[in-house]
Amino acid sequence: MPARRVPLVTDQIYHVLNRSIDGRPIFVNKSDASRALLALQFYRYKDVPLRLSYFLTLRKEIREELLRRLEKESKLLVEITCFCLMPNHFHLLLKQISDEGISKFLSQFQNSFTRYFNTKNNRTGHLFQGQFKTVRVENDEQLLHLSRYIHLNPYSSHVVKEAKDLENYAWSSLPEYLEEEEGICRRGLVAAHFRTSSKYQEFVFDRADYQRTLEGIKHLSLEEG
Repeated sequence: MPARRVPLVTDQIYHVLNRSIDGRPIFVNKSDASRALLALQFYRYKDVPLRLSYFLTLRKEIREELLRRLEKESKLLVEITCFCLMPNHFHLLLKQISDEGISKFLSQFQNSFTRYFNTKNNRTGHLFQGQFKTVRVENDEQLLHLSRYIHLNPYSSHVVKEAKDLENYAWSSLPEYLEEEEGICRRGLVAAHFRTSSKYQEFVFDRADYQRTLEGIKHLSLEEG
């Protein structure tokens, strides 16, 4: 894999994107998407002592104790600010906590999900494109815009029919933001800019139709070209 022209710097925030290698749908049912979310949660820690596949064979109380220990004792590779799983790709907004944390986290996440997906579907080979794409977040305005863009993605790409359906789209972090419930995200960087979760919801939804229109124009331009 070629080296990155721009290094990933600790304590910086990045928008991370990767797609399936052949455009095939990979996050399209509850079991696959749930497994991906478990992998995101599990591999954000630096000192994971075993593979997720083995972890899931343990008794519930042992799994819960291991997660509590990781939360208390293990340093993070990354903080997940927000995420969205789409049918054939994913978006993540990540803060790198440990040196090379994003690369290690993405490697473990993608390898784990690939092993799961290949075993389930009796296939071999790579599942994701070779090098994930990254954009460094330069300021708060860009951070907020990217969080909104990521959370609107299922609507702007017509995965859900109505913008209100995003509230129940379980494969993104938007429900965590709106319900203010504990999840896999550290919401503070974004949530600190809004007095209430309702204000953040307004911020996101007010742009929904505009973003969907832009996405449609982009696809139309590609088709005509």
